[in-house]
Amino acid sequence: MNIIKATDYNDLSRKAANIISAQVIMKPDCVLGLATGSSPVGLYSCLVERYKQGDLDFSRVKSVNLDEYRGLTHDNSQSYYYFMNENLFKHINIIPENTHVPDGTEPDARKACEQHEQIIQSLGGIDLQLLGLGNNGHIGFNEPGTGFEELTHCVALTKSTIQANSRFFDKLEDVPTEAYTMGIKTIMRARKILIVVNGKGKADIVHKSFFGPVTTEVPASILQLHPDVTLVGDEEALSLCPL
Repeated sequence: MNIIKATDYNDLSRKAANIISAQVIMKPDCVLGLATGSSPVGLYSCLVERYKQGDLDFSRVKSVNLDEYRGLTHDNSQSYYYFMNENLFKHINIIPENTHVPDGTEPDARKACEQHEQIIQSLGGIDLQLLGLGNNGHIGFNEPGTGFEELTHCVALTKSTIQANSRFFDKLEDVPTEAYTMGIKTIMRARKILIVVNGKGKADIVHKSFFGPVTTEVPASILQLHPDVTLVGDEEALSLCPL
């Protein structure tokens, strides 16, 4: 695992954007696995700025997203489909038909998950998968106890994840309790993985995930076994790591 220490969130965002930029430049028709949440917002902003400056071209890039809340429509401001459009897609020249977010509007969970998995396979797999890290070690919505062999599937979100997500909703009862997510096996099939983590509140789980035992109780710990992982974290998030 390659660990890159950033001084703060802005520095983290620039360093992570450098890695994705290099992927796009070296392979213009690459497949990017994308993530949502607060951690990647800054790096998406960096990518948009570089596109506007003429340094990046996304016209041949294809993307697949990690996850989506079950039941939220595309125009719901808390859906990940909406998030990706607002923070990245509508600001760059990626072709809309080349962007793929799990279909949260599909009521048949099995169908929705199988379709997303088939899309990934039809694209030839993911070249670079971007990840954040949950407070309990989840990646995507793969909560503690999730089997490492899982492909894209429907999950019931834990109370801690629902509570963490509640800051984005008006009321706790508005937070979706289920989501469609790439499974850990799907994530591990990506040729490269990039993780971004910031803040003192993530220091303990970063240490457990990347310097502790590999266990399903800390889903991100499986990434220790992937051959090409880069972790970009700020000083606070990496403060407990023996670097």
